[in-house]
Amino acid sequence: MGAVGESVTLAVDMMSGDQTLATRLKACRHFAATNENVTLLLVGDEATLREGLRRRADDWQVIHAPDVVAMDEHPAKALRHKSDSSLHKALELVRDGQAQACISAGNTGALLAVSRHILGTVSPAIKRPAFIAPLPAEGGGTWMLDLGANLEVSAEQLLQFAQMGSVVATKADEPPPRIGLLNVGSESMKGSKIVQNAAKLLEQSGLNYVGFVEGHDIFTGKVDVVVCDGITGNVALKSAEGAGALFLKKLSEALDKGMFTKIALLAARRALKAAAQEIDPRQFNGASFVGLNGVVIKSHGAADSLAFEVALGYAAKEARAGVPEAIRQLMGES
Repeated sequence: MGAVGESVTLAVDMMSGDQTLATRLKACRHFAATNENVTLLLVGDEATLREGLRRRADDWQVIHAPDVVAMDEHPAKALRHKSDSSLHKALELVRDGQAQACISAGNTGALLAVSRHILGTVSPAIKRPAFIAPLPAEGGGTWMLDLGANLEVSAEQLLQFAQMGSVVATKADEPPPRIGLLNVGSESMKGSKIVQNAAKLLEQSGLNYVGFVEGHDIFTGKVDVVVCDGITGNVALKSAEGAGALFLKKLSEALDKGMFTKIALLAARRALKAAAQEIDPRQFNGASFVGLNGVVIKSHGAADSLAFEVALGYAAKEARAGVPEAIRQLMGES
């Protein structure tokens, strides 16, 4: 596993996403200023990027990619006809060893298709890569996968998700991550046949499997990794994002109410601000596409500069941790 602070190079797809280029440039500038051991390769149309960078343009490494994969573009078209796109070029930099991770806020389907095509999986044993990300929870956060890459799964694939999630969640000098299988109830007789079969495989896997968990357990800190299919995981992720955004909106509205309410809220301002930051969806932006032969981070398409910077930090951390190599070793590959 890589050392904290070890130098890494990140390939950043600058042209994809719903937000403006200026938003991503702002994130890159601030991240570069506060992370000395990280080199950013800005991938996109060179003239456009140089113009956006203005007077400090020569201080940045720009990789020219004249094309862009649209957010609504079909993955097959992106794969076959967009080899000059910023998304393609950023992934090729990882494949060729010029970068240790790729970050993109672009089309999720295209990113999935092109990543698998260019990078391949870390092991023939990996049937399907999966999206994993941390969600806010007691004690810091709970890792969850799959978050949308695989809408239909088998029991064997859920086992592999648990294995890969265990690698991502492993921390030095701590017990093995606790794995929970998301279900409609914690009782052993509940759940679909696929979930029941996955539970049997997990019980025999050697992982620190603690059993079935329910939706509310994602946020209690009961487990370190929650395993589920892509539909369930994506719904849970978007629900958590929506709940967090609603809390922040209601808090803001409360500050605009009567004088007594304002006084009470101002008295608790520091505690409220800390709580808001802990559940701010922007602080958890970035899902890793685990199982690939390289680190690929998917940022939310509408990520603002803070959220995109969080995704950059996530990419650097996973690259330093050597997650693909650790998964390869877990799967018995040399």
